[in-house]
Amino acid sequence: MIKASFCIITYNHEKFVGKMLDSLLMQETTFPFEIIVGDDCSKDRTAEILKEYQSRYPDKIRLLLHPKNLGLNGKYNALQCFAIARGEYIAQFDGDDYLTSPHKLQKQVEMLDANPHYSASFHNAQAIYDDNSAPPHLVNWLTKKEYTVDDLIGEDELCFIATSSLVFRKKDLADNPDPDWTNLSTSGDIPRNIMFASRGPIGYIDEVMSVYRKNRGGASFADNHYSSDFLFNRIQLYSNINKHFNYKYDAKLRKNIATYYYKLLFAKQYKDSYFSKLKFALKYLDLAEPTGEKRKEIIRQFVVPPFLMKTYSFFALSLYNLRAKA
Repeated sequence: MIKASFCIITYNHEKFVGKMLDSLLMQETTFPFEIIVGDDCSKDRTAEILKEYQSRYPDKIRLLLHPKNLGLNGKYNALQCFAIARGEYIAQFDGDDYLTSPHKLQKQVEMLDANPHYSASFHNAQAIYDDNSAPPHLVNWLTKKEYTVDDLIGEDELCFIATSSLVFRKKDLADNPDPDWTNLSTSGDIPRNIMFASRGPIGYIDEVMSVYRKNRGGASFADNHYSSDFLFNRIQLYSNINKHFNYKYDAKLRKNIATYYYKLLFAKQYKDSYFSKLKFALKYLDLAEPTGEKRKEIIRQFVVPPFLMKTYSFFALSLYNLRAKA
């Protein structure tokens, strides 16, 4: 009987997916596992590489090759992989990540077996940047052994659970399907991890056992913080989380949502739109409740009409010149 299912989500990962598969095939376990790869209609050689691996490991690898892209950053692709998984446990991976420990799966399954009240298990990971835009770093610096909803919801985006580090029970996901609003989010990890934590603590193993790769073609780079589509999607996500928990975390989430309204002030779609920026600035002021110089800065730059600022600047400069001549 298969104990665990590795679900790999791929899209245009021809440069990386071989390393991902090799790191899964090297796992040392006391139980059988399967590897399911869902390819979201890649345009490169990803599907061809997957078929080569399947031909070499037909008893280990199952392929789900979609004839068209399912969209939403691979979220629907992941859900279809979960649906056909035969293991008691599921571990999800992006095709451009890879594991660095041959004992990852064994340790996480042992943790969940020993702690039936845990909803999931995760570990630390290393983030690397293919374009060298930033040096490698750890995904988190955590000290606790388990994490709850209170740890995942904050004023900032607390997304410290790398996709490649999570293992959860298939039965839990089947018995407690994610609410419909989670499917509106371009982020699969944030709402899913919060929903897991709402059903039980998520256990943490303080070891680096995988690599989270940031590459220009990956989903993480699709999170464009200067695009209104992304920013509105995040506002919707955290508004839905707030509503789902009956506004228990309203104080924190108001400030979280405010951050995205602030970023909308600099979105490329509203570069020359005063009235749009005015609306976002007022929402930010209402939600974030900034004080002092920050509040003055927002009012001065985005609330006061530009023609009034020009008039004020003109008279202020004129007054300064008159005083200088006196």
